[in-house]
Amino acid sequence: MTTAASKSLKRIAIGSDHAGFDLKSHLVAVLEQLGYRVEDYGTHSSEATDYPHICASVARAVRDAKADVGIVLGGSGQGEQIAANKVRGVRAALCNDLWLAEMARTHNDANVLSMGGRVVTNDLAEQIVKMFLETPFEGGRHARRVRQLSEIEVEESTRYES
Repeated sequence: MTTAASKSLKRIAIGSDHAGFDLKSHLVAVLEQLGYRVEDYGTHSSEATDYPHICASVARAVRDAKADVGIVLGGSGQGEQIAANKVRGVRAALCNDLWLAEMARTHNDANVLSMGGRVVTNDLAEQIVKMFLETPFEGGRHARRVRQLSEIEVEESTRYES
């Protein structure tokens, strides 16, 4: 993980529920060994816990520029992605394979990676994280679409204000 794209991404916020705990522990060790600064937002055991607040904390760290990217992990990664996407400015992508990780970055400028600890092996998860961290955003027509996503987010966040 030593490309120009990954060198610019040094701070990673990470969090999981109990189903993603083992994978999170593995990834934290791997990422730290590779020189990334990793902030672990929990959970800190395999005891059953709810994921929404953990994933929102990871997403807020990205939104508030306390982290360059976030990683959220659960059993499938589905709920974790949904929770992270509730935070304005976050584009969380569920990537349980390499192609999805590449597309999440190149086309959607995703800033939070979600994976399922019951779906991917440790080895595949490492490869997915590497793809996510090393793949730059393509820009171009995709930048226009990402802007449109942000506009929808703003419209929806102000829609019901009185």
